[in-house]
Amino acid sequence: MKTDTIAAISTAMTASGIGIVRMSGSEVFTIIDRVYQSKGKKKKLSQVPTHTIHYGYIMDGDEMIDEVLVMVMRAPRSFTSEDTIEINCHGGVYAMKRILETVIKNGARPAEPGEFTKRAFLNGRMDLSQAEAVIDVINAKNEYALKSSVSQLRGSVMQAIKEIREQIIYHIAFIESALDDPEHISLEGYGGELQQVNNKLIGKLEKLIASSEDGKMMKEGIRTVIVGKPNAGKSSLLNVLVGEDRAIVTDIAGTTRDILEETIQIHGISLNIIDTAGIRSTEDVVEKIGVSRAKDYAKDADLIIYVVDSSTELDENDSEIIEMLRSKKAIILLNKTDLQMITSEEMLKERIDKPVIPVSAKENKGIDLLELTLKEMFFHGEISFNDEVYITNIRHKTALADALSSLRQVRESIEMGMPEDFYSIDLMSAYEELGGIIGESVGEDLVNEIFSKFCMGK
Repeated sequence: MKTDTIAAISTAMTASGIGIVRMSGSEVFTIIDRVYQSKGKKKKLSQVPTHTIHYGYIMDGDEMIDEVLVMVMRAPRSFTSEDTIEINCHGGVYAMKRILETVIKNGARPAEPGEFTKRAFLNGRMDLSQAEAVIDVINAKNEYALKSSVSQLRGSVMQAIKEIREQIIYHIAFIESALDDPEHISLEGYGGELQQVNNKLIGKLEKLIASSEDGKMMKEGIRTVIVGKPNAGKSSLLNVLVGEDRAIVTDIAGTTRDILEETIQIHGISLNIIDTAGIRSTEDVVEKIGVSRAKDYAKDADLIIYVVDSSTELDENDSEIIEMLRSKKAIILLNKTDLQMITSEEMLKERIDKPVIPVSAKENKGIDLLELTLKEMFFHGEISFNDEVYITNIRHKTALADALSSLRQVRESIEMGMPEDFYSIDLMSAYEELGGIIGESVGEDLVNEIFSKFCMGK
């Protein structure tokens, strides 16, 4: 564990109202006393109380660099649990760089990516799942992603994992004690008792793993593909959802030849939308490529929005598209409801059991119902982050799956009547895998890899 003093610019490197240069470590007060000069009463910041803010100047020798506010936070009451100084200066890129260069010249060193958060983790300020949630908060792209990340930052994942590990380690200790002292601790009938506990733990892990599907969509967004026949109104729908003319719209069938991607927000949900070429039988070489790509994207989609031209009859192209939807989450939009409807809602419902919503992309009708249907389809209405834990990190999901495999092995060993030390081995394996999530059993290389993905000043 390094305790030398690190420094970095913690705000965006662009012209802005305020910039922050952060320092943390054992020498922050020695350094700040060398570069800070108060405006009025001469005082050293090494002598002021913690959690106070002071107005003055940052000096490089006799040269004043900037007028600043300096926040003082003494250990352990800081983000890193170390003595910390935050210099709030004007948000000019050059001004921030000069202040950073000055504190480095006076004894600090440049921080590595994520080193402030890494120190918070190593100092016990937070567990590894909370540390990873910090970068997720920074990178959150929608309301649900932010709420989930904040929930994890407050310790929701940590608490769930700790509760499971406490039960596992209790039974490991009991088995080991009984094996060491069989005269006083009996294991008779213990397999049945352990099986009941183990089944409950398996259920908890399965629930956490199942939440990762929602968690992935919260964090990354719903991969959404718009399909339909040419001239059904797919590009018009995309333009309505995006709120601007991103796709070319004409009355000529087959205008869209290639893929167009956009990200939008609907009720706090991110939709990563892909507009595709119209699906139909064609001899046009370029259009064939577009149709093939549309089908490939549809196979990997979390959601397919099938746009139907309600002013025309269903044909063999519609039949092909409907077959693509059967095993997917999909919503059918009956577009052009401002025109005479030939393709009825009932006809579609007879052929496939998917939500059918009448819309008019031209007149912006039915979009509200589409938004509500999306929310109910993926998140079952409102999401509560008070008592529900959502797994959004692939590393966590992998560790949970490995722990689940070990507990299932315990179940098999009990059913086969294996000796109790077999239970202990697999229980310990599950315990270690879960410990990797919160950082109690991880190697230095993994820790370094995790924090290397952070921005420099965090």
